[in-house]
Amino acid sequence: MPTPQTDSQVGKKLKISFIVTTYNLAPDMLRECLESILALSLSQQEREIILVDDGSEKSPLDSLGDLLGDLLYVRQKNQGLSIARNTGLQMASGNYIQFVDGDDMLISSVYEHCLDIVRSAQADMVIFDFTHSPKASGKATHEEKPMQGTELMRHHNIRGTACGYLFRRAILGDLRFTPGTYHEDEEFTPHLLLRAETVYKTEAKAYFYRKRANSITTDKEKTETRLSDMQEIIVRLNRQADRMPSEDRQAMQRRVAQLTMDYIYKIIVDTRNRDYLNEKLNELRAHGLYPLPDRNYTRKYNWFQRLANSEKGLRMLMFVLPYTKRER
Repeated sequence: MPTPQTDSQVGKKLKISFIVTTYNLAPDMLRECLESILALSLSQQEREIILVDDGSEKSPLDSLGDLLGDLLYVRQKNQGLSIARNTGLQMASGNYIQFVDGDDMLISSVYEHCLDIVRSAQADMVIFDFTHSPKASGKATHEEKPMQGTELMRHHNIRGTACGYLFRRAILGDLRFTPGTYHEDEEFTPHLLLRAETVYKTEAKAYFYRKRANSITTDKEKTETRLSDMQEIIVRLNRQADRMPSEDRQAMQRRVAQLTMDYIYKIIVDTRNRDYLNEKLNELRAHGLYPLPDRNYTRKYNWFQRLANSEKGLRMLMFVLPYTKRER
């Protein structure tokens, strides 16, 4: 589903809209995020920072006084991350988009590698990696030749989070985040990739992802809601794949299989409840998503697929997985 570049897009001067979302964040944490963007080698004409406050109890502006000249600030009632990002997209005027969660930050010296790519290649998208360390480390390298997003998804796993992509705004079209759901990135990102004609995949660890005990992804009280939303997204993506052209369909089906594997994993690790697992497997079965398809995607997928599709294997997974530490 690539979107071709128009003559007006090619040669248009670089301007990146950084969409930063915040909700009840510590002022020093948010400042660190914003300063990591301001530290980049972008002039004021080459960047805009859109700070979307999703109804914080107290506005952060009092603690950001010296940065206000570099920000576009909008405050809305609390409606969730999806609508906050959609608000940012509506305001954005740059020809590239970068999402940054306000409790994270860019590793500025490494992110420069991504900027170099869009400056030299005018790519539709640059994919970069994450780190849990706030200090730069490792070499920033990338594939010499770009791929279409469809090709990348057909042959490689992708990272779901939208913050890991610097992308051309023109490929968005009418694509937006679905309001009122967790795991909104998992629905948004594959559709975005299918629209990209030139994608550069880098090894640059350019984004510092901060783990917080009370973040959305670590709130165990919301576990069942998160799992339910994830299942709904998988079902929607699977239905949408059926209406796609052949190569796009294959790409999306691979992503659906990977997400379904991840979903089963999360049920086992987060609930440790076999009855709940059986209930959800039956629901997946009703949608044609279980047993997991026998595809040679990755060694990890092949291993998990064989175990998850058998009663004996499920018993083993229920026993082993809750005691293993999963890499992010």
